[in-house]
Amino acid sequence: MGKLRKWVAYRHVERPYTRWSKSRKKAFVKSRPGKKVIKFDMGDLVGGPDQFTLKLQLISRDRVQVRANAIEAARITSLRPLEAQLGRAGFYYRIMMHPHHVLRENPLAAGAGADRLSTGMSHAFGKTIGTAAQIEEGKVLLELYLPKEKEALGRLVLNKASKKLPIRTTIKDELRVARILTADELKHKQAVALKMKEQDDAAKAKADAAKAENDAKNKAAAAPAKKVAAPAKK
Repeated sequence: MGKLRKWVAYRHVERPYTRWSKSRKKAFVKSRPGKKVIKFDMGDLVGGPDQFTLKLQLISRDRVQVRANAIEAARITSLRPLEAQLGRAGFYYRIMMHPHHVLRENPLAAGAGADRLSTGMSHAFGKTIGTAAQIEEGKVLLELYLPKEKEALGRLVLNKASKKLPIRTTIKDELRVARILTADELKHKQAVALKMKEQDDAAKAKADAAKAENDAKNKAAAAPAKKVAAPAKK
């Protein structure tokens, strides 16, 4: 994997918007890098956001580009405390940034000597190196729905996520009237929660078994080899 360039090289929204198209004939960019952001909707996907009374939004105060790796870092950082304290069904979390803009770089070609660098054609398109989301001032970056009594946790989580984003932000709150789930929705929600718990238990058991096997191998490798006694001469 190549070295990631500094964000200052791509923070300004100055290049034309370059988006990959499903129609190859219409696509100006013929290929795109793989997705870095795994999920955009997390938490209780069955009940949805309408069952929670508090809505928190992380809003941008700048006009910049945010790369996909920064969005994924913010997602991981903020999701862990939510799942640890509220469980997977105790909140609804949504990422509103979509990194469709394709970033590209025109690298310098080194010659035979270290004192010569070939810059090539000026204003070259270059090769694709990643994706970014173009953020306007006032755009909603993250949305978090949770119970009113957990507002302090929600603000702490969004503050942690903002530390991973190269942008100035502010938090906006909104109180809402919660919707009562129907019997079928509650039944489906309980089934999904039970299935998630089974998957977590299976993954934990598999990890513990792999760890025990690895510890046994390391212990066997560290143990001194037994010397075989030579047969006595007659």
